[in-house]
Amino acid sequence: MSSHTNPSDTPPHMRPWFYATKPTGLTRFLRTFIPWQMVRFAVINMKMLVLIRRSHRGSRR
Repeated sequence: MSSHTNPSDTPPHMRPWFYATKPTGLTRFLRTFIPWQMVRFAVINMKMLVLIRRSHRGSRR
């Protein structure tokens, strides 16, 4: 039988909620703010285009 049969007997540092982080108000706002999401989408796509262009440039030789 386990020594910790009751969840309330578990030390706080071993409970799952101890490790969960809570997003700040700004983080929650930016996650739902459509214009910011569009900017992030464009930046990520530009990074991918640069990466793809570099890989194609190297394969031509």
